[in-house]
Amino acid sequence: MKKAFSLMELMVVIIILGLLAAFVLPNLVGKSEESKGKIVCIQMKSVGQALKLYKLDNSSYPTTDEGLNLLVEKKYFEDEKLPKDSWGNSFIYIQKEKSFDLISMGADKKESTEDDIYYYKCSN
Repeated sequence: MKKAFSLMELMVVIIILGLLAAFVLPNLVGKSEESKGKIVCIQMKSVGQALKLYKLDNSSYPTTDEGLNLLVEKKYFEDEKLPKDSWGNSFIYIQKEKSFDLISMGADKKESTEDDIYYYKCSN
């Protein structure tokens, strides 16, 4: 006598796998972008720490015109490269009177849209 699965047993297994996929996939969809946003916050905090070290050494933050490239020139990053966000964009740096702001343009790569990520929101 042959030992094999019957058509009915195979159909039950396929239905169970389909049900599992129906419950699991909706939870996974969209998590990639959420994770990228969290990674951007971690990167911004790293850049923020480099800016704070620069201020300790020089009594002020770089000007907006000098930008983050000054941190690379002065070797405030170990690999001597300016980090980019999860979508490959450069961070936008703005010097304020006594602080600074960093902005990631997000997935759409456009400034001033709702998917932009701001340093001050990551720091909370």
